[in-house]
Formats: sequence, structure tokens, C-alpha cells
Amino acid sequence: MYRIRRVYKTQPGVASDVAKLVYEQAKIYRDAGHRGDFTVSYNGYTLPGEQNIVILEWQDESIQSPSREGNKVPAEVIEVAKKYRPLLESQHIEFYEMVDPKTMGD
Repeated sequence: MYRIRRVYKTQPGVASDVAKLVYEQAKIYRDAGHRGDFTVSYNGYTLPGEQNIVILEWQDESIQSPSREGNKVPAEVIEVAKKYRPLLESQHIEFYEMVDPKTMGD
């Protein structure tokens, strides 16, 4: 099982707006059967730590390329991305393999 995290660095003052759009996009993916449950979190400027950050996280059994053969990305996903992309400074994706409790004797 993998935890997948997409991190968006936003322009100052728009992290909340980007978080709402990322949530909308992730919901489209989920409702189309591309992903399961997800979380979206952000830090605009009122909390300690890195600011102007939006984080989307979900879990998946495998890591698959979105450009894989036969994968049909919902058109609505692209439309939502067009709204938040101009508000970003950068983005990246992180992959983490999760510890299987069965291998830990649980």
C-alpha cells in the first residue's frame, strides 16, 4: 500500500482558494473511480510552518501513471486544473510505501 502526496506551493494569499479547487478535482477523480478517499489540507498564513502550501493525500494499492494506456481522465479534472494552475508557484508528488501491520506481528 502506498501513501501518495501531491504538494502545491501557491502564490501568497491563495492557498485556501487552491485547496478548494484541489478538493473539487480530487472528488471528481474519486467519483469516477480513479481514487479512494482523500484529504486536502493547507496553510495559508495563520499557522506555524511552511506557508502557502496545499497538500492532497490518498492511499493506493499501486502506483500507476495517469498516462497509461486505456486510462480515461475525466474532462472535468482538466477544467478544474486550469483554474488553479495560474495560482501555483510549483508542485511535486511524493510516494511513501506504508508499513504493513501484518509484517510487524499485529
